[in-house]
Formats: sequence, structure tokens, C-alpha cells
Amino acid sequence: MGKYVSRNYGQETVRAFVPPPLPPDPPVRLDGLQHILEQANQAVGRLDGLASVLPDLSLFLYTYVRKEAVLSSQIEGTQSSLSDLLIFENDEIPGAPLADVLEVSNYVAAMDHGLQRLRAGFPLSLRLICEIHDVLLSRGRGSEKQPGAFRRSQNWIGGSRPGNAAFVPPPPELVLDCMGRLETFLHDDRPDLPL
Repeated sequence: MGKYVSRNYGQETVRAFVPPPLPPDPPVRLDGLQHILEQANQAVGRLDGLASVLPDLSLFLYTYVRKEAVLSSQIEGTQSSLSDLLIFENDEIPGAPLADVLEVSNYVAAMDHGLQRLRAGFPLSLRLICEIHDVLLSRGRGSEKQPGAFRRSQNWIGGSRPGNAAFVPPPPELVLDCMGRLETFLHDDRPDLPL
């Protein structure tokens, strides 16, 4: 399941993880997960049923997308609340902390852009992912880091450099290939996959 490739960064050799092609071979056995998968399908059905009785689905989605944006941005270390975002979005009320709220606002704009494109019939694709990334990093922190393009430098999670990182993802020269395999998988008509 995946492999490690060695790359030199500075004076150290680093092992970067490259995921295996999708779908997994051998296939993932769902025997122990079948019950959980059925519960998830039932929950999605209940959510779909609730959506049909909401008086204003767009108001629910408006709030839900913003709450998700706040929570996801907090993973990146952004300190902003749903209240901060709503104040920021209301032009008549000054005072929201700009830098962090701007990032959350970008997240909302990126999510809205992606959903609009999908609703218009645009396929989930690398092009759409790059468009969403461009909107996400259009302003504020990250705007100088090639918005709308796949990374061209090595990144890592944890630690102060790749050599002491908890996880090192694929080297930049392999990213497009990995993403291309994901895109192919997303468009593969496989009725046996529970995705």
C-alpha cells in the first residue's frame, strides 16, 4: 500500500510517501465495515429527507458552509469564529480581525465557486481543483504561493524540516501523476466501489 521514495533536501535524505494507484489492488475488504457503510447510507438518506422539508435550504447551506470553513481553517491555525466571519461579510459592521477572517472568507468563496461549477455541469477534475485552489489563495496568507497550481516544492507535516517531519507527502515532481491517477479513479465507472 504505497511506497517511499528517497530525495535529498539540503544535507539530509528524506523518505517521501507516494500513495498507490486507485482502486487498491487487492481490493479493500469491506466485510467488517459493511454495517458502518449501511449506517452512513441511511444517514445520508435521512439528511436528504430533512432537506426536502426545510423551509429555506439555501439559508441552511449558507450557515453550514461558513461553519465548515471556520472549522477547516482552524486546522491550519487560523483563529476566527463564525461570528467573526459573519461580521466580516456584513460591510456595515467594522471590527472583525482581518487577516484570519479573510482566510475563512476565501474558503467560503472557494467552496461556493466549486459548488456553482459542479451545479453547472462542470466535472470534478484537476482543472476545477486548481480553480478552487486559486480562489482559496487569492487574498491573504498564501497568495504568493502559486494559487491555482500544484505545488512545486516539497512540503511536510510536523517538524521544522522534511528530515524531522512526521509525514512527507510525494515529491513535487510526482504530484501531477498522483493527482492524475485520482482524477482517473473519480471518473472510472466502478459500481462495486462504495464511494
